[in-house]
Amino acid sequence: MASPQLQNISSMLRSRRSAAAETASIDISALRAAIEIGGRFFGPDPATATDAVSADGVPGEWVSAEGASSDATIYYLHGGGHAIGSIESHRGLISRISKASGARAFAIDYRLAPENPYPAGLEDSVKVYRWLLAHGIPPSRIVIAGDSAGGNLALATLLALKDAGEPLPAATVLLSPWTDLTGSGDSMQTRADVDPMIMADPAHLTARQYAGDTPLDHPLVSPLFGDLSGLPPMLIHVGDYELLLDDSTRLADRAKQAGVDVTLEVWPEMIHVWHFFAPMVPEATEAIEVIGKFIRSHVPAEVTA
Repeated sequence: MASPQLQNISSMLRSRRSAAAETASIDISALRAAIEIGGRFFGPDPATATDAVSADGVPGEWVSAEGASSDATIYYLHGGGHAIGSIESHRGLISRISKASGARAFAIDYRLAPENPYPAGLEDSVKVYRWLLAHGIPPSRIVIAGDSAGGNLALATLLALKDAGEPLPAATVLLSPWTDLTGSGDSMQTRADVDPMIMADPAHLTARQYAGDTPLDHPLVSPLFGDLSGLPPMLIHVGDYELLLDDSTRLADRAKQAGVDVTLEVWPEMIHVWHFFAPMVPEATEAIEVIGKFIRSHVPAEVTA
């Protein structure tokens, strides 16, 4: 059974979801403000070091937990449906992954829809990966990671880099990734009554706003439909109570068929990106420790004192 802490958060999210269902529109400004508040509530440890920089014009930030090494880098892309979220909203989660892995992280504020639809966010992500390489970080020392829409961008970034013949990172970590913006997975119906966070109709509207004039099944919009062969080892975390459950299970199946080394973990009773709620939710802390172990296995870093 899910922890009481997660059950309380799920109840709160379910109440907000019910209130949102009564309106026919999405208030992007309110959602952006809400996720920033949540990010501050679940903020990083005070010992976390941050350094804001411009990565070839894209706002970025180094996030390093106490003792994290610069010998390994997590390139992190935040979630938020391609429309909300930021470095600030996800700094706590990023810092905890940095601590668990012993690696420093680099996060960016990529351009968001609907003001900047596809391919703006993907262009920013690819540009910053190239910026990291240009600044002397070997691809073999990078793990690209992301949650939800950030997982979409991480996977699309890998596909874009592969298509361009560029070196890929050592591994990728995808947390509740949104890989199919067409919404064709069975879980869009079978998990509708248990997911306290995501609803199908708003998700489809957000997908359409992000894609703009590009078909929703384009492989760089919905990377589930891309050629996954040649991608680096992949860890996928998803909750069994997620509307987007099949975005992960089908991705794992397709990636394995393409010869990718895939580790899929479906966590019972967990909700979309439950990792965000650490350290309050014990399952979130446990999952982040698993992520840290995976990252260390692919880019072992010498943790400093």
